[in-house]
Amino acid sequence: MVHEENGSPAAAWIAKFATPLVGAQTSNALGAVLPLAGLRFAVKDNIDVAGVPTTAACPAFDRLPTAHAAVVQRLLDAGASLVGKTNLDQFACGLNGTRSPYGEVPNAFDARLVSGGSSSGSAYAVAAGEVDFALGTDTAGSGRVPAGLNNIVGLKPSRGLLSAFGVVPAAQSADCVSIFARTVALAVDVLLATAGHDARDPYSRDLALRRKPLPAHFRFGVPDTLAFFGDTAAEQAFADAQTKLIALGGSPVTISYAPLAEAAALLYESALVAERYAAVREFFDAHDSEVIEPVRSILASGRDYTAADVFDAQTRLRAIAQQVEPMWRDIDVLLVPTAPTHYSREQMRADPVVRNRNLGAYTNFVNLLDYAALSVPSSLRADGLPFGITLIGPCGSDLALADLGQRYHHATGLAQGATGLPLPAPRPVPGFAAPDADTLPIAVVGAHLSGMPLNGQLSERGATLLRAMTTASAYRLYALPGTTPPKPGLQRVAEGGGAIALEVWAVPLAQIGSFLALIPPPLGLGSVELADGSWVHGFICEGHALAGAQDVTHHGGWRAYIASRTAAPPSH
Repeated sequence: MVHEENGSPAAAWIAKFATPLVGAQTSNALGAVLPLAGLRFAVKDNIDVAGVPTTAACPAFDRLPTAHAAVVQRLLDAGASLVGKTNLDQFACGLNGTRSPYGEVPNAFDARLVSGGSSSGSAYAVAAGEVDFALGTDTAGSGRVPAGLNNIVGLKPSRGLLSAFGVVPAAQSADCVSIFARTVALAVDVLLATAGHDARDPYSRDLALRRKPLPAHFRFGVPDTLAFFGDTAAEQAFADAQTKLIALGGSPVTISYAPLAEAAALLYESALVAERYAAVREFFDAHDSEVIEPVRSILASGRDYTAADVFDAQTRLRAIAQQVEPMWRDIDVLLVPTAPTHYSREQMRADPVVRNRNLGAYTNFVNLLDYAALSVPSSLRADGLPFGITLIGPCGSDLALADLGQRYHHATGLAQGATGLPLPAPRPVPGFAAPDADTLPIAVVGAHLSGMPLNGQLSERGATLLRAMTTASAYRLYALPGTTPPKPGLQRVAEGGGAIALEVWAVPLAQIGSFLALIPPPLGLGSVELADGSWVHGFICEGHALAGAQDVTHHGGWRAYIASRTAAPPSH
């Protein structure tokens, strides 16, 4: 069975609701605004929504749940509205988005290419701007590969952090619900709204998340062997990604990839594959002819192993985990390409097993070894196709990865997904410990903002973003002529002022002197009033320099002004 809308945007959806499902109002009983109020989301169709069939992309499997999956209920309770259920590789078995009788989901940048799977529809819906965020699932990379191929964020939480109750399992002990969004900040909002122990999920657990960012001067691991399967554009993009991480304060450390690759191979090439069969055994034994290839063969292979084989595979996996544990003494985070290349849908159909395996070259080991991971956009290659990186850390490092991932994403200057919209201002990661007392808050309004050319002068000194907000409505912003990179001048006025977007960074006191030495005239450090009436130290400009400067106050901030100068039609 092949869907008539193969490769069209409609193939991203299995069920799109005429009226969104709303579970809560915009505020709770106490009047507090709900964290996800006004946002629209979709869920992969292996996640239950009460009264809506769950197909797992297999029409014969069709079940009608009477209750929402735990994560769906929590999102509705947080104020979000559900607009539909998305397509997937059947039974979440695949990384490419072509293994579904409901149609092949296109890449958001080029419909001839695969979207990545198995959470293909969820990724496409987010990249195309059809929803604000979406849920997928991730066993072998399904919450990361589609993100990397579609220029969006894919947050793969530590296993057990989000409940999998009400989710059709792929390999239950390695599964997790994943989050797609166009910004890291929103992905974190969704994570915090859905996280929590749930005794109904056998693998749910209470996890103590790391509450501090990575060190200002962090070490990132890079595999000693890398395969891009002949894709030189992807190889160059990964080299460029390492340069970007170095600019953010990172130092590369070469790590041995062989044991990680061996762990990855166990998922499909050992008795561990029996767990995929076990997940749908009752249905599969009665209806295996209703399952499409190559999913049928993969599931059927799980019948061939004995219990002793499974214990042997589990023991080998634990041995590998012991072998690689010392790696974390030498690095703070592991860097890998999210996916090593792009394939056309035609290429994938011609060699579905090998090319699918290639897409998972850097993903399969992560859940098996109990790591957290975050895929973020890195660049648009010379051919206009997205390239993403994945930051990997030990279990519980989710927020620390998000902090670094947001800094990296905003430094790229990329648009949101395939929408052409610029990234909004970044937001501090909630839940981090308060900044140390030996720091000084400094407000920046121009070239030192996240993603701007001089932001590295802050990050390399160990400064951390405290918050993004605006000045009081008493300032005017000017574009200073003849400055490289372009810089603004901020001036307080008695009347006719506006609120100017800024960021407040905590700069270590020991670094203040070296930071001030970099500030050229006519700029200097003074005091700036914030929108909440408080005052912080911040950049101001000598009045004489503004005489011939362009007034850009109406843009509301330097980031918006720069975007207006470089605005171009979105490329799809």
